[in-house]
Amino acid sequence: MPRVTTEYRQARRDEIAEAAMRCFVERGFQATSMADIIEASGLSAGAIYGHYSGKQEIVLAVAERILGQRSVELLSLTSADVIPAPPEVIRSMVTRVADEFHGTRALLQVWAEAVVTPDITTLVDGVFGRVQKALRGYLAAWAAQNPHPSRPDPDVWADAIGPVLLGIGQGYVVQSSLLASFDADDYFAGVAALFRA
Repeated sequence: MPRVTTEYRQARRDEIAEAAMRCFVERGFQATSMADIIEASGLSAGAIYGHYSGKQEIVLAVAERILGQRSVELLSLTSADVIPAPPEVIRSMVTRVADEFHGTRALLQVWAEAVVTPDITTLVDGVFGRVQKALRGYLAAWAAQNPHPSRPDPDVWADAIGPVLLGIGQGYVVQSSLLASFDADDYFAGVAALFRA
């Protein structure tokens, strides 16, 4: 019997996760059953359960992968010759997360589930903790590269502004999910205006 490679296993896990995310977007997290995910993936139940114990584990894996990657990207920015400004970074990060989650609604559903499901609460807290740490490092590096009298100590400024910038990203997810009149360009123009003030 041929040996299953790590790459093949990860590709199959990603395929299942993509099918699950499509179901969550179409039906909602609570209304999606494992049978729905099995049907959407085109795989057998055995193939699905060989990779994930249930839809909760799928959500945990997807969130870990997507938000973990954003943390890595933030950390990589700290060593750039020219570190991009916060409005540009937050727009890039938020829109990429939304794209990978098939829109912001699925992400908002995961957050809602985190309020009542301890395993997801723990994951969201851990992932956002890593994102916030990476964001703080990026902000401190950007502030050091772009000195200004309003932020004499880059580390102190980063500690103060990091949770606010994270909240701006979270606000994008909430508003774009719930408000029919939401305009992403206007939203990010407002973020840029905040940093010019």
